[in-house]
Amino acid sequence: MNILVTGATGFIGRYLVAQLTARQHQVIALMRRSEGIDDFRRQIEGLGGNGQSLSALQGDLDQPDLALEHAPESLDAVVHLGARFAWKLPTEAARQTNVDGALAVARLAHKAGARLVMISGFMLENAAHLQSLGIDPEHPETVDWPAVYRQTGAYEASKLEGALRVRQWADSMGLDWIEVQPATVSGHSQTGALESAQPLYQLMDNLAHGRLTMIPGTSAHQLPLVPVDLLAGLIVAACEAQTVPRRLLALDAETPNLDGVIGQLANGLGRKPPRRHMPIRVLQGLLRIPGVSALMKTAPESLQFIQTRTFSSDQTREFARSNGVEWPSIMQSLRQTAQAYRHL
Repeated sequence: MNILVTGATGFIGRYLVAQLTARQHQVIALMRRSEGIDDFRRQIEGLGGNGQSLSALQGDLDQPDLALEHAPESLDAVVHLGARFAWKLPTEAARQTNVDGALAVARLAHKAGARLVMISGFMLENAAHLQSLGIDPEHPETVDWPAVYRQTGAYEASKLEGALRVRQWADSMGLDWIEVQPATVSGHSQTGALESAQPLYQLMDNLAHGRLTMIPGTSAHQLPLVPVDLLAGLIVAACEAQTVPRRLLALDAETPNLDGVIGQLANGLGRKPPRRHMPIRVLQGLLRIPGVSALMKTAPESLQFIQTRTFSSDQTREFARSNGVEWPSIMQSLRQTAQAYRHL
């Protein structure tokens, strides 16, 4: 297969490209600077992929029509993994990349006659959360998006808006599309590798340095996780499989509650986990006090992903089983993630 990948050089993207090229697919990475392809090939080979099956296409999610001089005319799949991620993003910058850029990628997939594999997020399956924000998933054009951006912050709002607008456009054009919805990413199940920009790494770093003295929420609160290698495998299968659920929820429902996640990480770090809880609203209020967020290295926006809602991964597990995708233990991933951090 010929597969174009946006966000290929990011943390998830590197594992995805390694798996795709190891399976003999030809991968085109959308890169702002295509001259970096040789170094990228070496990274992919270090992860078990085939660098010779990788090429670069210079383009930019922030530019009209991706700033492509020559778009590929024949592709089997386009994986849209690229996004602008940071807390406290300016609204226009977030929308430019995560909404307008996503729609440009969808148009590219349509023009090339390819399947679009759109990577969104698990909160799109939290109907109560969407309702509380005034979001009707079937009619994104009716949503008061400025209000949503004020409530959630620009990163999450732009990811929600981008996914819903791509769904609407793709359906209107009859595009073959699939949406993979990852939970918070944990480290590689075998090596524990986790990039420092990932939210779970930030939580672990706070725990290791004694900044996490109370557990956000209650014992009912969850932070669903997915190992990066499992997520990459599910995206590969979404490209290859003939029959794929329109929306594929990429999380492990066996993720323990937040107490359990923190306890497992603390054990791997050789630290005592916190035992007391702090209500989410109280913590959000504290983090809005000038200087507190920087001191605690925690953004108020990050807390909205900690929810009491539980999710089922039965459909995803069946999809993984039928397509030969290995499903590693989330507890093993947590143990390896903590050990890898400890040996940095």
